[in-house]
Formats: sequence, structure tokens, C-alpha cells
Amino acid sequence: MIAETLGLDRKTVRRYAHATTPDDASLATGSRSYGQIHTYMPYLHRRWNEGCTDAARLHAEITERGHRGSKRTVRRHLQQIRAAGTPAPDKPNELTVRKATWLITAHPDKINESKALKLKQLLARCPELASAAACVHDFAQMMTERRGEELDQWLTDIENTGLKPLRSLARGLRQDFDAVTAGLTPEWNSGPVEGNVNRAKRIKRDGYGRAGFDLLRRQTLLSD
Repeated sequence: MIAETLGLDRKTVRRYAHATTPDDASLATGSRSYGQIHTYMPYLHRRWNEGCTDAARLHAEITERGHRGSKRTVRRHLQQIRAAGTPAPDKPNELTVRKATWLITAHPDKINESKALKLKQLLARCPELASAAACVHDFAQMMTERRGEELDQWLTDIENTGLKPLRSLARGLRQDFDAVTAGLTPEWNSGPVEGNVNRAKRIKRDGYGRAGFDLLRRQTLLSD
């Protein structure tokens, strides 16, 4: 709707919507300059730690070394370091699948300004991932606030995303719909029981399968 009203491409509108600064809005995330800057990040990080934090000066230095990007590109990539308030790492931190998963699933209180910026940039690059992150956020709220009655609508929403993994998840949850709804609604659950089962299994593993029932019983009772 917004793209049609403004006469812009959807990707352009999405980039403006997810931009955290005016520079982010004017720089395409898939541009050639965006990729070129990574070659010079070790140098930029070293100079930053030496006390040079002026983006214009750093841009001039890497331009002498062959960089063809703009000052805006350099400023954009130094923004995360500035926001973190800590020395730049010796090597640029690559965003792994594990790190991306943590950013999406972590509690908002555990995400500082630097991580929040990284998450926003990540979601801006991948609309499908942004849809998945929104579903994760909605489910977390539903689970935390015990709103199990909203499960059916949530399943409908993730089915409408068109993402195959989410549709598969919805299909599996619908097979145990009543049980999942109950797990999201009452305050009491089988958590304590599962905890005791896991504790008994750990005690059994500690004996490497050689302990008899009497010893296992005594270990279990003494572990309370």
C-alpha cells in the first residue's frame, strides 16, 4: 500500500522503514560499497583502537589503500563500534547462524544498543527473516503472558507468511493443539516432574550403567 501510494519499489520502502539513521536509508544493503568495506575493517578497527575515530579521516586513509566507497559507508560501519562503547575487535565479528538466532530469540532486556542495531540491520536485509522474527516475538509474548487462547490466530498468522518451515511448525502444533493451548494457559505445568526425571537420568549416567537399583535409590534420595 505504501509503495503504491509513493510510487516506489517495495524494497526501497522496506529499507526506509527499517533504517536506523538517514545514512542507512540512503545506502542499499546489497550495494557493492557495502561489501567492499569489509576488506578494510581490520585496518579501521586497528586505527579506531589507536584513537582515530573520525570517519572522514579513516575514509581518506583507506581510500589511499584502494577503497572506492563513500564516507557514508565508512561512517555506517563505524556506528556499531561507537554505539558499543568498547574497543573494536581485532577481527570484525562475523554474524553466524548461532548469533543471529540469539538476536532474534533473546529477551529485549538482554539486547544492548549495539546488538539492537545489528538485529535491525539483519532483518532489513531479509524480509523472510523479519517475518519469522515477528512470529517469534508474538509467540514469546503469548507464552510469557499465558495467552493460550491466541494460539489459533498465531498459527493462522504464521501459515499466512508462506514460509515453508513455519507452515510445517504450524501443522505439527495443530496436531497437538489442545495440549499446546493448555501448556500456554494455566500457571501449573509438568516442569517439576520433567526436572526430577532428568535428575534421575543424570544420576544413572554418572554410574555408567553399572550401578544397581539399591545404589541408584540411595543416590537419588541423598541428592534431594
